[in-house]
Amino acid sequence: MLFHYATDEEIKNGLTTDIYFSRTKQIIEAKQLDKLNALAEVTVGKLPDSWPWGVLCGIEEEAHLFEGVPVDVYAMPEGSIFYPADYRGVREPVMFIEGAYGEYCLLETPMLGLICQASGATTRAARIKKAAGERAVVAFGIRRMHPALSPMLDRAAYIGGFDGVSSLKGAEIIVEKPMGTMPHALIIMFGDQVKAWRAFDEIISPDVPRVALVDTYYDEKMEAIMAAEALKDRLYGVRLDTPGSRRGNFVDIIREVRWELDVRGYKNVKIFVSGGLDEAKVEVLSEAGAEAFGVGTAVSNAPTVDFAMDIIELEGRLVAKRGKLGGRKQVWRCPECLVDAVLPFNSPKPECPECGGETDPMLKPLMKQGKIVAELPRPREIRQYVLEQIKKLSSC
Repeated sequence: MLFHYATDEEIKNGLTTDIYFSRTKQIIEAKQLDKLNALAEVTVGKLPDSWPWGVLCGIEEEAHLFEGVPVDVYAMPEGSIFYPADYRGVREPVMFIEGAYGEYCLLETPMLGLICQASGATTRAARIKKAAGERAVVAFGIRRMHPALSPMLDRAAYIGGFDGVSSLKGAEIIVEKPMGTMPHALIIMFGDQVKAWRAFDEIISPDVPRVALVDTYYDEKMEAIMAAEALKDRLYGVRLDTPGSRRGNFVDIIREVRWELDVRGYKNVKIFVSGGLDEAKVEVLSEAGAEAFGVGTAVSNAPTVDFAMDIIELEGRLVAKRGKLGGRKQVWRCPECLVDAVLPFNSPKPECPECGGETDPMLKPLMKQGKIVAELPRPREIRQYVLEQIKKLSSC
């Protein structure tokens, strides 16, 4: 192999597991304990950066991981908001697996990896999209991570609410067209901004928006005016990717560019901003007049969600370790308040503790004896589900 990554077969065969699970399997097989029925749940103790909520991502890959393995899996639908604990402080499961422990013990490590990183990226994307509101956000972060992960990262960002992704493979995965502008390399190859913008306009398909990069050699305001005068009504937007050493007060720069375009009759030209953005900067720059954002490292290098898997029943007996609660559970959610209540699995359906309304069960069948029984929605449908949920959440 030229690049360092695991194949599908290696992941499914447990070659990406921790060694102590391999040794555990060896021991329980030797002692004839591998056939004991074990129920394990997946929870998180706390979320990074004091996030009050997360967005679950990676469930489709979990289904493929357990496909052909004789286990039952229940999970929250992909894209679901989740909390570390319900309204009473009871730890909240996002998934549980049941079957002979020897059948799935080697898959714990990849199972956690599939949702820990993706859920972190999706949560960060959802927070940034919430800050941006109706303004467009595009994922620019794949250059910061191993290329083998780029489809997953772009999918996670898109599901979290981003409006598009820059990579070819990421766009293929989400069944959308890739989105992007132009690099400084294009300007430098021509040695002249106007020649580069006009060449882009001449060569690239007309259905691609003309967004001119306007910070290569001159002041952003001056290059924005030059681009507008060069492309006229064909110019869709200008992108500011100003380096930190030249950025100064970026809010003032954006306001200045907006003013100079407007007074010259180019009110239709949008201001696209990129470079070192996070949710706080997106919120501030939105107020200054930025209308679209390219966000990279903040999402692709988002902190992971530290999910853990714990056996909570063995052959029907409660066996949870210290700090965990034994027994099969269900998470009941009010679809309006998004308030959760965690109860024993067969408890009667509760009312919402906040508004007294109806609640819905969140843990639903995903796998039955190694067969996928849930519908796996398309990325666009998951994204819409996420956007509908975050509208109901507070600003935190």
